[in-house]
Amino acid sequence: MLQGTAASGGLPLWGLILQMGAIGLVFYFLILRPSGQARKKHAQLLGNLKKGDEVMTSGGIIGKVRDIKEVEAEGAKETRVTVESGTASLIIERSRIVRIGGPNVPGAPGR
Repeated sequence: MLQGTAASGGLPLWGLILQMGAIGLVFYFLILRPSGQARKKHAQLLGNLKKGDEVMTSGGIIGKVRDIKEVEAEGAKETRVTVESGTASLIIERSRIVRIGGPNVPGAPGR
């Protein structure tokens, strides 16, 4: 009786497993892998950050790096960057920098 319903009722179990595996592969190659590569590239760019580089923050402020300091805040080490934009200077966490560009940065976008 079970054989009769599976044969006439639709997909067997192995067909469902195969479809779910295919969906998983598509999800991995279209979403997870590219975002991981972008995250790795962004971390590498932030690691190469130095004084004089032109940066853009997540808030949209564009300026030049004046100083880079490592501080300990609430038991965790953070790297804080002083950015000069026009006549203002602001201190931000290094992770808040979204883009690095300037004449000294190889592979910088837009250059």
